Amino acid sequence: MSVSSAKMSVLVGEHFACVKITGRANFTSSMDFKTLLNELRQRGFERFVLDLSQCMLMDSTFLGVLAGFGLKLCAAQKEPRCPGLELLNPSARITELLENLGVLQLFTIRSGPLLTPADTPTPVLAPADASPEELTRTCLEAHQTLMKINPDNIARFKDVAQFLAEDLKRLEAAK
Repeated sequence: MSVSSAKMSVLVGEHFACVKITGRANFTSSMDFKTLLNELRQRGFERFVLDLSQCMLMDSTFLGVLAGFGLKLCAAQKEPRCPGLELLNPSARITELLENLGVLQLFTIRSGPLLTPADTPTPVLAPADASPEELTRTCLEAHQTLMKINPDNIARFKDVAQFLAEDLKRLEAAK
């Protein structure tokens, strides 16, 4: 059984970057997502919008990467009110997952259209080929982030994190 990844399109404005996620946002797309957001941030973007109107579901790895990026934005902001990461049109299921994991406060939730000029191009990104080691490390870091943010998540993810840590050691030793 193959696991299809989410497709990501990027729209860059003068002061913000918007990433549209289509499909299932899972561990296989989490590496590309993390790389994309970090590159945009390095280029000076401070405001981010994630258009989730066509995102069906997010797995725990993707949610952990998303929460980790939300934490980075909050740490970098000088304003007491944080969320520099806006989630546009998330499904009720995604909002519920974020709330259950205790990370909803890292985001601003908004409904409605994304207002952009009509001629703004939104290229679809081709997925990068992440090594098994890079993918395992990203999965481990994502789950550790979720456990760090909310201690209730330790019971949910401690076994997954332990398995991923052991798998990462095995992959690194095989080099």
